[in-house]
Amino acid sequence: MAVDTLFTGGRIRTFDPEQPWAEALGITGDRISYVGSAEDAPAARRTVQLEGRLLTPGVADTHNHLLLGFDDLAVSLDQVQSLDIVRSRIAEFAENHPELDWICAENALYSVVEGRRPRADDLVGVTDKPVFITTYDQHSVWLNRPALAKLGILNGGNIAWGNPEIDATTGEPTGWVTDFYTRAMTMAGLAELQRDIPMYSPDRRYRKITNSLEMAASVGITSVVEPQVPLAELDLFARAEREGKLTSRTIAAIYHAVGADGDFRARITEAIRETPQHNRFSLGPVKLYADDVIEPHTAAMLQDYANRPGHRGHTSLEPTEFTKLFVELDRLGYQAHPHATGDWGIQLTLDSIGAAQRANGARDARHGIVHVECLAPEDLPRFRELGVVAAMQPRHASPDLVAGTWMDNVGEARWDRAWRFKSMIDSGARVTFSSDWQVGEMDPLVGVYSAMTRARLNGQDPWTIGERLDLDRTLEAYTKGGAEAFHREDRLGMLKVGYLADAVAWSGDLYGMEPAEILEQRAELTLVGGHPIHDVRGELGGVAAAATVQDPAGDGQTCAEPSADHHCHSHG
Repeated sequence: MAVDTLFTGGRIRTFDPEQPWAEALGITGDRISYVGSAEDAPAARRTVQLEGRLLTPGVADTHNHLLLGFDDLAVSLDQVQSLDIVRSRIAEFAENHPELDWICAENALYSVVEGRRPRADDLVGVTDKPVFITTYDQHSVWLNRPALAKLGILNGGNIAWGNPEIDATTGEPTGWVTDFYTRAMTMAGLAELQRDIPMYSPDRRYRKITNSLEMAASVGITSVVEPQVPLAELDLFARAEREGKLTSRTIAAIYHAVGADGDFRARITEAIRETPQHNRFSLGPVKLYADDVIEPHTAAMLQDYANRPGHRGHTSLEPTEFTKLFVELDRLGYQAHPHATGDWGIQLTLDSIGAAQRANGARDARHGIVHVECLAPEDLPRFRELGVVAAMQPRHASPDLVAGTWMDNVGEARWDRAWRFKSMIDSGARVTFSSDWQVGEMDPLVGVYSAMTRARLNGQDPWTIGERLDLDRTLEAYTKGGAEAFHREDRLGMLKVGYLADAVAWSGDLYGMEPAEILEQRAELTLVGGHPIHDVRGELGGVAAAATVQDPAGDGQTCAEPSADHHCHSHG
C-alpha cells in the first residue's frame, strides 16, 4: 500500500536504537509508516527529495515561556544599556501612541543606571502617562511616579503582584518592585495585573502565545512545555486550540505558588480532570521554586557566595516545609518540575524527591529539576539513582550570558559545577534540553552550538570545556530526551514506525558541519502529525512558504552582545 508522503535522498537520524539511521521515511496519516532503505521504500502519493539535508525527530523545547513572548504594543528595551535611550524610546512610543492609557516596556537591564537600581525619578519628564517596565528576567518591575500614584503605592498601598521597594531615608516608594515573577502568577497577583496593566489583558497575553508558537514552528519545535501557567490563564491555550493556533504540541505546567494550600491543589486536580488530553494540548507537571537565581545572590548555595562572605542566599520555603510540600505533591500523583539553580537548592530538591519515595513508594514519576546551574559533585549520581530528569538549557552555559556576574558570584573554585551536561548524560541520568525563551534565543540550533562549544556565539572564550557534548548527544537531548521527560517515549522523540510523524528537515546535513556552520542553518520543514506547520520551500503545500520568524530576543538569530553584568535569559 502506498504511503502518503515519502522522504528520501538525504540523511535520516531516527534516534531509534534498533535502527539509528535510515535512507527513507514514509508517513501515512499522522503516523510514521515506513523507515528503512530507499531501495525497499513503498510507493508514495508524494515524494520529498531531501537533497542531502538532515531529517530528525521534531524538537521538544521543554522549557519555553510562551506566555512571556514579546508584546507588540510594548517598548522593547532589550540590550539597552543607557538611561538616555530608555527615556527616548519611551517618550517616542508615548508620543506615537496617544490612544494608550499606559506605556508598557519590557526587558530592561538592572544596570541601565550605573551603580544602583533604577528609580521612578529616572523617568521624570518622559511622559505624563503611567509607565510599567519589566526587567529582562521578569523578577522586577520599574514604575514612574504616575504609575505609583495610579496603583495607590504613593499612599502606602500594597499590590498583590510584587513588593514595592521603600527608600530607607525618605520612607517613600522608589518605583522599583521586587518578587514580581512569582507573585504575578498567583491568582490575586494576576487578577490585579489584568485589572490595572494593559499588557496583561487576556487578548494581549493571547497574542504573545500565538506569536511564540509561530516562532516555535519556524525553528523546528514540535512540542513545547510552557513551564509556568496560572490556572486563570488556561483558557488562553484552549482558545488557541479552538482557533487552530496551537501548532506545536503544548504541555502547560501549572504554577504552584509559595503558600498555596490544599484547596489550590484540589483546583489543579479538577483542572487536569476537566482538560481533554488532546494530542496538541495537555496539562503536565506542577511548577514550584526551590530557590531563586544566582545573579542577585538569591539562589541557595551550600557555601558562601565568592564575592559576598557570610551570604548563601535562601530557599523559597523553609527546607522542611519544601520537603513536606513535595511529598504531598508526589502523594497526589503529580509530576513536579521545580526550579533550582544553586547547589543547595538542587540538593534540597533531590532530598525532597528521596523523601517522597520513602513516604509514598517509588514510582516512575520522572520529577524534574529545572536549570541545574551549579551542582555539588556528590549530587550528580543522585539524578540517575532517583530517576530525576535534569531539564537544562545549553545556551545558559555560554560566556555571553554568564561572564561577569554569574561567574564572579559563584567563584572560579566552583566553575566545575556549572551546567554539567556531559557528566550528567555520562552518569545515565535523563537529560532534556530547552531554550528558556523569551529573553534568550528560541532557536534550538543556538543551543546545539552552545552545548558543543561552551563558547560565545562568536567562538571566543570557551570555558569548562570538559562538559562539551557532540552533536548527536545534544540532538538526542532535544528530541528523545524531551519525549522521555514527560512519558511520551512510546509515541514521540524517535522516527519509528507507528510513532507520530513529528519531524524536522534542516537546511543541511548538520552532521557534516563544524559548530559555527550549524549556527548558519535553519529548520526548513516542520511537521506535527505529518502536517506541515512551517514549510520554507513549500514542499508539502500545506503552509505557504515563509521566512523564519525573527526572534526579537536578538539581532536576527541571536542575542546582541551583552554586557558582562547582563544575564540574557529568563529564569522562570
